[in-house]
Amino acid sequence: MTEYSLRPIGRVESTLTDRAAAPRQPDEGAPDAWLVFDDRYAPALDGLAPGADVVLLTWLDRADRDTLTVHPRGDATRPLSGVFATRAPDRPNPIGLHVVHILAIDGTRVHVRNLEALDATPIVDVKPVLTPDR
Repeated sequence: MTEYSLRPIGRVESTLTDRAAAPRQPDEGAPDAWLVFDDRYAPALDGLAPGADVVLLTWLDRADRDTLTVHPRGDATRPLSGVFATRAPDRPNPIGLHVVHILAIDGTRVHVRNLEALDATPIVDVKPVLTPDR
């Protein structure tokens, strides 16, 4: 198989630093955070605006890439399941998928609501949430 390389385009600034204590989903107490983009990607932010929802793709750099099965939500009473059937961060290619709401934009810094990613998590891409009028 061919290997591909990804280049981070920025990083997350968050109060979350401990993976074990971090919420598993955004609606479980995830804090607001900042997406800090490398200056060379400033033109790529054109068109984003406060009030918009975007899909944020991150590289879960602290994940175990050898994990193939997990107990869903870390609950040992639940049967093992393949990681592709879960949202577990440990997986062969640990790509994080987050739908976030833009609160503000300040240059190459984007303030977002309810992001469960840890501080310094690399950002891979951002895409708009498509709606019927878009």
